[in-house]
Amino acid sequence: MCDVCPRACKLHEGQQGLCFVRANRNGKIVLTSYGRSSGYCVDPIEKKPLNHFLPGTPTLSFGTAGCNLACKFCQNWDISKSRETDTLADSASPETIAAVAARLDCRSIAFTYNDPVIFMEYAIDTAIACREHDIKTVAVTAGYICDEPRREFFDYIDAANIDLKAFSEKFYWKITGAHLQPVLDTLIYLKQETNVWFELTTLLIPGENDSATELEAMTQWVVENLGADVPMHFTAFHPDWKMRDIPATPPETLTLARSIALKNGVHYAYTGNVIDKAGNSTWCHSCGGLLIGRQQYTLSEWNLDNNGCCQHCGSRCSGVFDNKPGSWGARRLPVRLADVVPSD
Repeated sequence: MCDVCPRACKLHEGQQGLCFVRANRNGKIVLTSYGRSSGYCVDPIEKKPLNHFLPGTPTLSFGTAGCNLACKFCQNWDISKSRETDTLADSASPETIAAVAARLDCRSIAFTYNDPVIFMEYAIDTAIACREHDIKTVAVTAGYICDEPRREFFDYIDAANIDLKAFSEKFYWKITGAHLQPVLDTLIYLKQETNVWFELTTLLIPGENDSATELEAMTQWVVENLGADVPMHFTAFHPDWKMRDIPATPPETLTLARSIALKNGVHYAYTGNVIDKAGNSTWCHSCGGLLIGRQQYTLSEWNLDNNGCCQHCGSRCSGVFDNKPGSWGARRLPVRLADVVPSD
């Protein structure tokens, strides 16, 4: 039985779990995708999205194949729903990935595109290699993981964006084939027992998880259980995978969600997948002054001092900041590792 996530897949010899990449080999559960990736790309850290972790800096992003959730709206379905090893076209050791990130002046690497908890051994070894280069690690994950592997995995992670897909068990079971409580357990664990900087993202799907009632309950729970300083991102859905009959999210839905979050005490609430400078930017929760101006993934203003405090009133802005912002901008740079360092 695989003990990484709450699915607890029971596997016969040679059988793969729902995630596709974990399997029973000779009576042991192994990661079949170790050392292989669906591709590499340098992205702005804001694309993860992380707005309070080394803003403006580049991150080397990569993923593998498969996923332990079954989201009907998946927007990376060609990777996360892949059952083909051909998806894993690029290969590299953890040491090579770290060396490439260093050569490209990336401040971090991001385990993304599909959920890193299912390839946690590869992710952990890569994180260890990155520490030799003072490169941070970022996990973009749904947080659907059991307690013991959760502790092991996040011990090597510096920052995370947790995909809180909704705030109802009905949605989780009907739309993702998973359950809500293990995700909430992950969030509480991160807040109470780690120093991982984390932010939340919720993709708002019309008619499914975008009601004012659900948004009220979600944002109140976040403030009460995680605190006011955990940033929340409300992003726009577009028809994809098995939910092509659902319309795209209207911008006003995102604006409403952000206003509900702010009303309920969330200090940093954002809109995503839309052009909205007010909703993309960071504002001081104390005086209301503009701290970090953004046009989607590009920084336009910077009004934090060297201690990460508001230059208008001196209030601390929660997050992990350098003295100066990065200048990577919105560029997306696909990377072939062999072009940067010799292949393994």
